[in-house]
Amino acid sequence: MEEKNQNQYHPPESNGYHRNDQESLRTMEDEEAKRKKRMKWTIGIIAFVIFQVVQALFFVLVIMKFKSPKFRVGDFAVQTLTVGTQASPSFNMSFVAPIRVKNTNWGPFKYDASTVDFTYGGVQVGQAIIPKSKANFKSTKKIDVSVTLSSANLPSNINSNLGSELSSGVITLTSQGELKGKITVMFMFKKKKTSQMNCTMAIDTSTKAVQSLSCK
Repeated sequence: MEEKNQNQYHPPESNGYHRNDQESLRTMEDEEAKRKKRMKWTIGIIAFVIFQVVQALFFVLVIMKFKSPKFRVGDFAVQTLTVGTQASPSFNMSFVAPIRVKNTNWGPFKYDASTVDFTYGGVQVGQAIIPKSKANFKSTKKIDVSVTLSSANLPSNINSNLGSELSSGVITLTSQGELKGKITVMFMFKKKKTSQMNCTMAIDTSTKAVQSLSCK
């Protein structure tokens, strides 16, 4: 009986190495998972910081770059025009002046009431009234004003030049004005701006039309 028991098979006892290998493998996998997680967080934080920097630069260089709106008179059709002769120079003209205030800023431009003076030879021959209003952001405010021009108050030295122009068939006029206002961005950032108009137009007396018009 004793011999029988001695001859029975006994499996070898575990020495603990296999268990340690499994624990080491599990630890390595956990560390790798933590490393990947930290990398994702790092990439996310870097991307967020870059996005914030780009936003800040866009805000400073684009949004907060205040520009004076463009103040111009557009091309128009002459409604009435009567002219004198070279010996007795004079003119009377009427038209609807298309005044434009182009605002390229990221906030509205609120401006005060103003005027546009139409001159010949530096002497005022007519005027357009610009009411108080505003030009919305990234838009153009359109103001159509009826204008009547007359050379009745021109001094004699200017009249002589008018006689020469009448003989050539072209009258040269200028329009000048100034708009003072304030640009507001995001309801809190405000900047005072002044827009200037300085336009020159040539009127063909035979066709009674604007031959050319340019603004600075």
